[in-house]
Amino acid sequence: MRWLGCIAVAALLIALPFAVDVVLGRAWVRIIDVALLFVLLGLGLNIVVGFAGLLDLGYIAFFAVGAYSYALLASPQFDLHWSFLVLLPLGAFVAGVFGVLLGAPTLRLRGDYLAIVTLGFGEIIRIFLNNLNRPYNITNGPQGITLIDPLAVGEFALNRSYTIAGFTLAPVHSYYFVFLACAVAAILVSLRLEDSRIGRAWIAIREDELAASAMGINTRNLKLLAFAMGASFGGVAGGLFASFQGFVSPESFALLDSFMVLCMVVLGGMGNVGGVVLGAALLTALPEALRYAGPLQKEWLGEIYVDPSDLRMLLFGLALVLMMLLRPAGLWPSTMRRRELAGGGEPGVVR
Repeated sequence: MRWLGCIAVAALLIALPFAVDVVLGRAWVRIIDVALLFVLLGLGLNIVVGFAGLLDLGYIAFFAVGAYSYALLASPQFDLHWSFLVLLPLGAFVAGVFGVLLGAPTLRLRGDYLAIVTLGFGEIIRIFLNNLNRPYNITNGPQGITLIDPLAVGEFALNRSYTIAGFTLAPVHSYYFVFLACAVAAILVSLRLEDSRIGRAWIAIREDELAASAMGINTRNLKLLAFAMGASFGGVAGGLFASFQGFVSPESFALLDSFMVLCMVVLGGMGNVGGVVLGAALLTALPEALRYAGPLQKEWLGEIYVDPSDLRMLLFGLALVLMMLLRPAGLWPSTMRRRELAGGGEPGVVR
């Protein structure tokens, strides 16, 4: 039955972009592609925040590092056009190095202080990218980098449409399957990490760092490993984003995006891989679905009284508040976190 369930889910995921294209339009297929990128980002941040308990408000910086690593080496900026098979691992490695550089000075910081430092780190990266256009032009400053190479193997490039047996495969469909494969790989890695000795050590650090250290856990190395592994997920997502968009600029990596990824982790279910995937999917689709609030006003009331963009963000914020009030542990919380928020334990457990 488990294998039958896996086959059914796989068939559903394969058919999903084509069904959405027919029913809702190709724009929603693109939204699904973006949601898969946010799944990668959410899983990376979940390692840092959900497993290790390290509050990171500048996580979008690693996304930017991965995107610019790909863009600089696969565009006319330096007239280099490396293969994505080299650039994606390279982006993960460079982002992991930046994760260690962030984690090393913050090993003694916790809570609000750690959040402030990581927040500053994210802004520093964005400002650097925005100003590294003089005296020597590296990132092209606020104008960004254009004409970025798509993912391609030989003559097969994902930014082209192909007709196979009378069936059209658009670029958004091709990228969907690549993003889906990367997201599934990230989910499997996260699940294996959660059940490993490293994952249990991260959870011990999250619950009580002093007690974990007294039990012989090397908290320094494991915290650095959490920063590095979480950042590497963001680096891969950044490289995929650059190839998908064909353009990157510092405005694509604003502070609000870091908060959005954190909301996905917290509201989906911090520390639970399935919850993070659910949160990423919902918080990517919800703002787009609320764009229809304007046409609905016109249809029901005969006139648009509230600007659709303002109403969309108002309804989005209200939905977040209601979810936090009704489901404080997240929509799909981990068993441990649900037990903690429920008042501390199961019957018969000594507190």
